[in-house]
Amino acid sequence: MGTFTTSDGVGLVYHGEADDPLICLPGGPMQASSYLGGLPLDDVIRLDLRGTGDSEKAGRYRVDHQVADVEALRAHLGLEKIRLMGHSAGASLAILYATRFPRHVGELVLITPTPRVVGIDVTDDDRRETAEQRRAEPWFEQAFAAFQRIWAGDFTREAFKGIAPFMHGRWDAEARALDDHPRNDEAAREYYAEGAFDPRQVRDALQNLDVPTLLVAGELDVSLPPKCAREYAGLFARATLVVQPGAGHFPWVDDPDAFAATVQRIP
Repeated sequence: MGTFTTSDGVGLVYHGEADDPLICLPGGPMQASSYLGGLPLDDVIRLDLRGTGDSEKAGRYRVDHQVADVEALRAHLGLEKIRLMGHSAGASLAILYATRFPRHVGELVLITPTPRVVGIDVTDDDRRETAEQRRAEPWFEQAFAAFQRIWAGDFTREAFKGIAPFMHGRWDAEARALDDHPRNDEAAREYYAEGAFDPRQVRDALQNLDVPTLLVAGELDVSLPPKCAREYAGLFARATLVVQPGAGHFPWVDDPDAFAATVQRIP
């Protein structure tokens, strides 16, 4: 475990060490990075974003404000270029960092990234088409009913909790355990606050981003169905898309070997 101080004086914590690390930014948004502790990858450093995990709860939590935190970590590690990975909402932070500091990014890895930062609209029909592939699952009827409530406008915590099985290729104890890692709900509400980014400007910047980018999508991910992932990858100047078979929103949990083979083969 290491510590450093941000430009606005907030103490942050990161876990792991390596000479050439893959710096991992957690999603949630604003979930403790401990849920990434099982990543089947070498040379990983995972950052506890401000207000999460072991990092100090202070300052501003909007995603664009946290770009400076990633830059402070790079400087602290003494690296000219970093390999940067973001999962889900953490991919928004990774993308915003890469577009602001492209000269400091050697590789960009986006794991089931949120489409929000680039303005891709994942429709209810897109999610329904993906969800329908799970009809043989014993939990399908109950989880699909929760999805129908959401589509009807029920955005309660209970309804979203009900669709949790759809987020995983395997709904087992390991998948359920991911919920045991805390999220800072107050900070999460600020993460995507108004003014955090303009998706059109982000898309324009990605067209000129000269950084090799890997986008890993899950075949069964209702958050970013494969056809939306293909649209996402097409926004980048140098992107490779890999759709992991049988995977949901957490592909390293669903099939660690397949996930590691995909990510570790980056040149």
